Amino acid sequence: MSEKNGADKPDLVALRQEIRQTRSELGETVQALAARADVKARAREQVEETKQRALEQVEVTKQRVLTRAAEMTGRVRETVRETPPRELAVQAGERVRANPFPVMLTVAGIAAVAGLILILRGRR
Repeated sequence: MSEKNGADKPDLVALRQEIRQTRSELGETVQALAARADVKARAREQVEETKQRALEQVEVTKQRVLTRAAEMTGRVRETVRETPPRELAVQAGERVRANPFPVMLTVAGIAAVAGLILILRGRR
């Protein structure tokens, strides 16, 4: 009886095994194609990857800034400890006279903000 349905023939057994293997490979191929065709999912993945890279870059930059700020704070503290207050005032005055633009820019900014506040208060 098993001879009639072909269960014992080696050719059929090998053929059935090959068919199962082909079906499995075809299923994997279909899944891969479906994943490639899912544009929304691919876009979400790309956005997530970009977001992660940006967060990593922000963290690296933050650490650099914090390190640099700590270095500069240390330098300023050393300078303040080593230099008498009168000499610090003289040095600050010399720097302003050498390059008054930052000070003028700051004063102009403060004046602009004050003017804006007065204008907004006058409208009420």
